[in-house]
Amino acid sequence: WLKPVWLKVCEPTLESGARLPASGNTSAMGKVHGSLARAGKVKNQTPKVAKAEKKKVLTGRAKKRFTFNRRFVSIVKGGPKRGPNSNMK
Repeated sequence: WLKPVWLKVCEPTLESGARLPASGNTSAMGKVHGSLARAGKVKNQTPKVAKAEKKKVLTGRAKKRFTFNRRFVSIVKGGPKRGPNSNMK
């Protein structure tokens, strides 16, 4: 049985044209992600900012009441319909 020309298997080669070792060892190839000496560089450079105090998050019945009032009670009649994340007044 003869193999078609388009089924020819190519051997893996490096960018320089040199063939890879038959053992499959890829240590001759370039590094991919850089050394670990630079790990955390950006996080360590950024200035530390203290967290701001926030209002307590409602839970349970109080949250249901808040969302109902926001959706159905305090809507403005006659204005354009806006999404829930709109900051327009």
